[in-house]
Formats: sequence, structure tokens, C-alpha cells
Amino acid sequence: MTLERSVPLSVLDLAPVVEGGTPAASFPQTLELAQHAERLGYNRYWLAEHHNMAGIASSATSVVIGYVAGGTKRIRVGSGGIMLPNHAPLVIAEQFGTLESMYPGRIDLGLGRAPGSDQTTARALRRDLATHGQEFPELLSELRAYFNPPADEYRPVRATPGEGLNVPIWLLGSSGFSAKLAGELGLPFSFASHFAPEYLMPAIHLYRSSFRPSEALDKPYIMVGVNIVAADTDEEAKRLATSQQQQFLSLIRGRPGKLRPPVDNMDDLWQPHEREALESKFNFGITGSKAAVESRLQEILRDTMADELIVTSQIYDHEARMRSFALIAEAGSLQASV
Repeated sequence: MTLERSVPLSVLDLAPVVEGGTPAASFPQTLELAQHAERLGYNRYWLAEHHNMAGIASSATSVVIGYVAGGTKRIRVGSGGIMLPNHAPLVIAEQFGTLESMYPGRIDLGLGRAPGSDQTTARALRRDLATHGQEFPELLSELRAYFNPPADEYRPVRATPGEGLNVPIWLLGSSGFSAKLAGELGLPFSFASHFAPEYLMPAIHLYRSSFRPSEALDKPYIMVGVNIVAADTDEEAKRLATSQQQQFLSLIRGRPGKLRPPVDNMDDLWQPHEREALESKFNFGITGSKAAVESRLQEILRDTMADELIVTSQIYDHEARMRSFALIAEAGSLQASV
């Protein structure tokens, strides 16, 4: 069986820190996975900004992007995303201008409007909590201006590096706010259906219906996030997926921690209402063998008409995670390079 419609596949990595492990041990594995993804034919490799989470090592996202870009050759590397309200737009322009100067034509800047953390951590990031993300369009406009050369030579504050460089900007979201804004600005849009599947189809419709052509795009371009855990058998994939289920369970209990080893039976760990909540978050994901992944990918592409899929796969064992992405690449008909 082959896919009826083939689209680029990409990787969303949280640089997971496993139980018993350290961030120092996570970063080489992130780089190895990025190099593996490049050989397998994945289109881009994005890292996400999260804070105050012991199981996620990508909090200094721009730094990790530079590390990954420096260890790869062709794959695009970027943020999925940078939480813009946490930062001064000038700083982000300079950081990504620096990355683009070092690795020209390979850097993406995906932007979100959430803090990527709890409220206490958001305060520690010096974020104004009274705005609830409503200042995001203004911050975005300021950031984009730093990349565009001024009409005249005088500008009191300029991004160096940054000004005049072509760093593709994406908007990321899990609701309609960023979908509508991305459409109105003619920017590519990536939806976080790996944790907010219930809003996916309304957001896609809103993005496409509000889209206006721009210098960046002449037609809508949407990338959809998918949780996928693949293994040689359905049974093994289901077992591997329990690490991610445990991580979400800890999160909804307000006790986020490191990525735990898989277990044989989640019923020993969750309550019925917790199981229902978690299953609703994962009902858009895929867990199974290559054949199961291929079949479900076809359904997702038919339903969403997505232009690209970005895959996240929180698996405790590094070799099993590498194997999962290889099986996903085969299911998605990617062409591996030597």
C-alpha cells in the first residue's frame, strides 16, 4: 500500500530528558536523531520552547537550534516554536539573524503566543501576564520590521545580524487566534493537533478562509502536528507509547517530570477520568506498526488536506525512537539519502 498523496514530513523534538538521565545526555541524542532524520528525507527539524519542565531540555531553543544546524547539512532547522511574548522582538531578530547568517537558507522561525510554562514560571520570565497573548500581533509586527530594511537609511534600532535576511516566519497555534492571524498576514501556519486535536478542523477552515496572498505565500500552507509511535509490531508500539502517556498524566496532575520507561499496563497508573482525558488528546495520533501508520496517515491527509505533517514521538529508549522515525519515513514514502 502506498500513500494516495505524499507530503513532506518533518520532526518536532522536545529534546526529552529521560528518567535517570540529564540534559547533557539528551543533546547528543537530539543531534543524532536530527542527522538520522536528514538521511531519511525529513524536511525540517524543529525544537520547542518550554520552561520549568524537567523532562524537556530545549528551553534555550535558539542555542539548541544552532547546535543541531551545525551538526547537519541540508535539513531545515527551526523553532516549533519560540514563545514570542517571553522575549523582546529585537532579541529574537538578532538570534535568528545570527542563525540564518551561520546556516543560510536552512533556518525557520516558528512563533507561538503562549508562555510555554505555568504562570509562576511566566513571571520569572518577566512576562506581562495581564495581556493573555493579546499583544502578540503587535510583537509580531515589531519582529517582522526588524528583518525588513527601512525605506530610508535612518532607523534608531536595527537588528544586526537580522536586517535584510530572509528568515521564514510561521505562526503556530492550538486555537483559532493564530490561525486567523496567519491567514490575514499570508503566513504559513502550523497547528498543534498533537495536543489539541479537537480544534484542528475549525482552525484549518479559519486559516484557509481568512488567507490573503502575501510576499511570503501566494496560497495557504498548513502543517499539522501528529503524535506517532511506530514499532515493528502494534503491541510493541502500544507499549512504547505508555512513556508519553505517563508524561501527559504527570502534566495534568500538575507534577511534570522526566520521561519514564514504558509500562505493560497504564490501568495501574491512571484513574478512569484521567484515561478519558488522555485518550481525547491522543485520538488524532498514531500508534502501531508501519502498516497502521501508513493507513492512518492516508486518513489524516484526506481529512485535513495538509501540505505537510510534523511528527513528535516521545519514546524513552533512544534506539526505539530512531526506529520509530525510520518506520514513519517508510510509511510516508520518504526517500532516504546515503
